[in-house]
This record gives sequence, structure tokens and C-alpha cells, in this order.
Amino acid sequence: MSAGESIRERAARVLDRVARAAARSGRKGEEIRLVAVGKTQPAWCIGEALEAGLTVFGENYVQEAEEKIRAFPSVEWHLIGKLQRNKVKKAVALFSWIQTVDSLGLLSDISRRAGEAGKVLPVLVEVNIAGEGTKAGLAPEELPALIEAAPGLPGIRLRGLMAIPPWTEDPEESRPYFKRLRELFEECAQRSGAGPVMTELSMGMSNDFEAAIEEGATMIRVGTAIFGSRARREA
Repeated sequence: MSAGESIRERAARVLDRVARAAARSGRKGEEIRLVAVGKTQPAWCIGEALEAGLTVFGENYVQEAEEKIRAFPSVEWHLIGKLQRNKVKKAVALFSWIQTVDSLGLLSDISRRAGEAGKVLPVLVEVNIAGEGTKAGLAPEELPALIEAAPGLPGIRLRGLMAIPPWTEDPEESRPYFKRLRELFEECAQRSGAGPVMTELSMGMSNDFEAAIEEGATMIRVGTAIFGSRARREA
């Protein structure tokens, strides 16, 4: 990735890599939802990404995302950062998806607020796939109770799982975690009431999304490879 490349050029390069990785896993590139992560990027960068053909965006923080979502309300917005329970009402109002449900209590709060807003919100459960103490997410052994409770909650649709493996520069070191998340996903999809809607597996970022796609990802969350480390407005 060259520092001189535009967002359009970077996005095209990422989409080409997505298509190639999808082909290696027997799928088509358009089957993979590319979530362009705009954390710390100004709203004008989102505009450029839209012009490049991207339509799905992810944000880590509710407060930071609000201005961008107000500026571009017609695109699909995903919350991909930790959601504090005191921000659930605003998150439900702003976002199209919430990818970071990490407790039954949080899921219940989202359900209640979505019901009050007259929405049905797709959500993913974040799994702490490596048991890292510094990361959010449900432990794998805690998944069954949440999966079984979800169909009884109004206002939400539990659509799948999400995870962030330990950081590594070598995507092959992430692959075992992607495989494990896919196994958990398949187990969850078989549980009573979950199968018909458990279709999404969100894993893979700028450094490892091709391996994630090869291991079954249906969503990837890509920021740096599209926007660079920090976009700058040209004079």
C-alpha cells in the first residue's frame, strides 16, 4: 500500500483481494460484506469511500460516529467497538448493526431499546476467542446460554459471531483462531431456534482478512488498508 494512493485506489485493491480470497474458498467476492472502518477518519474520507463504491461502514465509538452517521444516513453503519450499557439507546438509534454484544444483559438492553424505537436490529455476539484479559467478548463456554435466550428477545435478530484474534503481522498465525470461531459458529447455528438467522461470521482486518475469508468469514472489517493510518486533507 503506497502512501500516495487515493482512497479509491486502496478500496479497489482491497476489493480485488477480497474477490481472490473468496474464489479460493469457492465463493464470490460479493458474498463478503466489506465493512470499511472509519475510526479516527474525518467525514470527508467517508464521502470519498462512498464515491469509490463502498456502502458499509464501521465505527468503534458511538460519540465519534454520530456526526458521520448524520452526514451519511443512508448507508449501512456497524458498531464494531465495545458498547457501554449507558450508550445503548443512542447506539440503537444510530446504527444498522451492532457487532459487539458481549453479555446477555447487554443483549437485553438492546432488545428493550430497539423495541421502544420500533426497530429490529441485527446483532452479532463478540467472542473472546483467545481468552485475552485485555479484550472484550464472551468466553466460548458462555455462548450456549446467550444463543438459547436470544430468540425470545424482541427487537433483535442474532445473526452470528464476531471476534478479534491476538494481533500479529503474520496472517497465518490468525488462521487457527478463525477456524475455531467458525467451529463455534457452526455449533451455535445448530442450536434450536438459531439456525435460520445465524448466517454471519465477522472476522478479519487489514492484516489478515484474506485468511479470514478462506476460513469462512462473511464480513471483514478493514480500516488501514482503505483509509491509510490517518487520512489527510490535501491542500
